Amino acid sequence: MTSMENDPSRVIKLNDLFQISGWQQKLPWKPFKPGVEIYRLYQEGDDGPTAALLRFKPGGRVPLHEHTGWEHIFVLSGSQVDENARAETGMLIINPPGTSHSILSENGCIVLAIYEKPVKFLDTPSKSK
Repeated sequence: MTSMENDPSRVIKLNDLFQISGWQQKLPWKPFKPGVEIYRLYQEGDDGPTAALLRFKPGGRVPLHEHTGWEHIFVLSGSQVDENARAETGMLIINPPGTSHSILSENGCIVLAIYEKPVKFLDTPSKSK
């Protein structure tokens, strides 16, 4: 699999995504949150739409955050859980703007995340009081 960061028009077959565990090591993953790595497929500036693969190690977490735009999460392998439900391989989660949650993957997972706008993390300390 070649890098898609510089080629957003690249076609990815759905079957390839479901078999990501066989080729995930070929991607240049970058740290995202503790226990979670990211590979961006595309990103339009700091405030625009983004698509990325997120790889959760067992016990990996994404802290409490609010969706400032629509977010679609497609679980490609493994499972994750949030305050609303458990999502297993093959499930699609759609989070509308204004919703918030935190995510845990007990045994690890890989998801395709497509979001309209960046999320706002809510558990970071404020610099002004």
